[in-house]
Amino acid sequence: MKLALGTVQFGLPYGIANKFGQVSLDEVRNILAIAFNSGIDTLDTAIAYGDSEVFLGKVGTRGFKIVTKLPPLSDGVTDIASWVDEHVKSALYRLKVDSLYALLLHCSKDLVGVKGRPMVNALERLKDNGVVQKIGVSIYSPLELDAAIEACALDLVQAPLNLFDRRLITSGWLHRLREKDVEVHVRSVFLQGILLMPRETIQEKFSPWFNLFDCWHSWLNENRISAVDACLAFVSSQPLIDRIVIGVDNSMQLNELLQSTVKGFPEQFPDLRCDDERLINPSKWNML
Repeated sequence: MKLALGTVQFGLPYGIANKFGQVSLDEVRNILAIAFNSGIDTLDTAIAYGDSEVFLGKVGTRGFKIVTKLPPLSDGVTDIASWVDEHVKSALYRLKVDSLYALLLHCSKDLVGVKGRPMVNALERLKDNGVVQKIGVSIYSPLELDAAIEACALDLVQAPLNLFDRRLITSGWLHRLREKDVEVHVRSVFLQGILLMPRETIQEKFSPWFNLFDCWHSWLNENRISAVDACLAFVSSQPLIDRIVIGVDNSMQLNELLQSTVKGFPEQFPDLRCDDERLINPSKWNML
């Protein structure tokens, strides 16, 4: 099973298409039970995801591999080793676990510059001590990887990939990461949910790309395929990807996604490639 369960919705009301807000503790319990029974073995969380780690710790994560992320390093931090250790110690306490499958940096720039070497040393020490099995980065753009790979022997990279944002593939980095034996997890397969929204509900601020959305919905209608099926089929058709991180607002959504993964792939996907970060990077949508 390539799917990994993203848990940002467990701690925050996340996503442009989110109609339900933050997931309740009882629903987190239901979602994890369905995920476990369906063969999903990886949970993706982060220290910055609100109550996500707390909820996971309360429900229990036995049988799952946990990936969490350090927040960006603030300018005032001088003792980086202690900063890393305290954050990891607190995360382990919230999650109620003794170790992590992977620890990622939310900001790959923290691996470079004057504080880069102390950060790398701190991460590698955690790995040597068995606190984490793998270290890596969560990136917004493959352009970040040149410096990150040079600074640290990465074990895992998490990156966005969807029908609009294909930079991980077109840049050649997906193949390069496999050659370096780096595990690859992809996220944003629904582009924070906007690829699943009915065409008429997409906000006017996205009008510069309405032609892409028109092509997308026309293709879906012509091929009689749902947006969920098409998005998952596209990323699932990439054999070099190890995990596809998907987040859900409720257990019903998870069941729908699990049913989708058993369906066949379309023979050809529409060419909707876009390199404009104003669209493919959701963190920039507030500036539109």
